[in-house]
Amino acid sequence: MATTMTLKGQVTIPKKVREALRLAPGDSVDFAVNRERQVVVHKAGAKPRRRRDCFAAARGTAQVQWRTDDLMALLRAPD
Repeated sequence: MATTMTLKGQVTIPKKVREALRLAPGDSVDFAVNRERQVVVHKAGAKPRRRRDCFAAARGTAQVQWRTDDLMALLRAPD
């Protein structure tokens, strides 16, 4: 997909890219250049989705500090 830059440095974002990013008139976009000198476009405010490990989401969120022996005793206690 090629586009031409105007004298003011403006370009039209191709329709397929606008649709893929779900861009609508008035939306903001962020441009970045990666290490390979490729331009990356993101919808402003949207972060690239990273797959998070389901354990990483919960890691460090417990408010109770259990000792292993205390927890095991609680789990093994008769009802």
